[in-house]
Amino acid sequence: MSVEDIIKDMAINAKKASRVLRNASREQKDSALMKIAEGLKSNISEIMEENGKDLEFAKKKGLTGAMIDRLTLNTERINAMAEGLMELVSLPDPVGEVTGMWKRPNGLLVGRKRIPLGVIGFIYESRPNVTVDAAGLCLKSGNAVILKGGSEAINSNLALSRIIMSALKECNLPEKTVQVVPTTDRKAVKGLLELEDYIDLIIPRGGEGLIRFVVENSRIPVLKHYKGVCHIFVDESTDMDKALDICYNAKVQRPGVCNAMETLLVHEGIAKDFLPEIINRFRSAGVEIRGCPRTLEIIPDAKPAQESDWYEEYLDLILSVKVVSSIDDAMEHIDKYGSNHTEAIITENYSNARRFLDEVDSSVVLVNASTRFNDGNQLGLGAEIGISTSKLHAFGPMGLEELTTTKFIVYGDGQVRE
Repeated sequence: MSVEDIIKDMAINAKKASRVLRNASREQKDSALMKIAEGLKSNISEIMEENGKDLEFAKKKGLTGAMIDRLTLNTERINAMAEGLMELVSLPDPVGEVTGMWKRPNGLLVGRKRIPLGVIGFIYESRPNVTVDAAGLCLKSGNAVILKGGSEAINSNLALSRIIMSALKECNLPEKTVQVVPTTDRKAVKGLLELEDYIDLIIPRGGEGLIRFVVENSRIPVLKHYKGVCHIFVDESTDMDKALDICYNAKVQRPGVCNAMETLLVHEGIAKDFLPEIINRFRSAGVEIRGCPRTLEIIPDAKPAQESDWYEEYLDLILSVKVVSSIDDAMEHIDKYGSNHTEAIITENYSNARRFLDEVDSSVVLVNASTRFNDGNQLGLGAEIGISTSKLHAFGPMGLEELTTTKFIVYGDGQVRE
């Protein structure tokens, strides 16, 4: 079979599986999730062995440290994947929920009922833990999913898919509910994007280049975010210790992810006190600083920031720093250079906190907390299949509810339209 034929066959099987899955009970779906979690924990050695093949390939290929970090599976991360599935089990099943009901003057009872989207095509890079997150979310929300991971993670993803399919079979659910594309051929992505008769939604997750390719070539609706240029604004009325800890965490805790801080904005009223201390902390962690002219007056050995730096998602230990004159100046900067992903303000001024929440147009806006909290698990969604900045039909981390839509249901008693 050609690559195109393999992908089409997978899509046909996914469509068939989705018809069964949309009527599966919560008990059946939760049982499968628990079986997958058990399978992950009992097959850690096998998963790590297959992941080791991918890591060896990635190092030979010269992938960045951030990419290799995303690719790596260890006992802690595998157990975290299993725990994420168990958290999904504890969450309500969104499928079948009636979200509203009202009576019309003619006696018709009209309502909205939550239903699965159908078949999801998920295209992503590097992170094999995302394979399990996506499979779990789609299963719980009643969707079949075709998973196209990056070539660098093929062995890890196929190992995880074997565990998932075995659990589905054991729970009398279609094995083709979750399918991992078994080839690294790039034709597979193009083929997937053309199957509008079988796939209802495409979700790409990875670098900006991948996402733009998907958007430009898909015949199917796409939910995406291009990049995460995340800002923290340290207001004049900040708690200094709080601001230092939050900013350090947002940049350093895991710099290679989309919710890491890329630009630090500091109010001019505290810049001379705050910047030397936070820059010392950053430099002790190996962070390169690229500063505006006013930043360079305070930190003269910082690298001068170029215009392109303000748009940059570094995904590395590099940080742009700008001194701003007011909250309005900070929000104007975010509006111009931001990516609608994640922004935070550190302030003790209630009015400024409210303004920032109301006026900043991003999928998650935080007060006195790290940008790293823009994550489905951290926000109580159980897990996420991705973060959408496109607003239609979801904005922010996509959990169970975002993988469903609603249909109208109508109860009548013989009414006819005049």
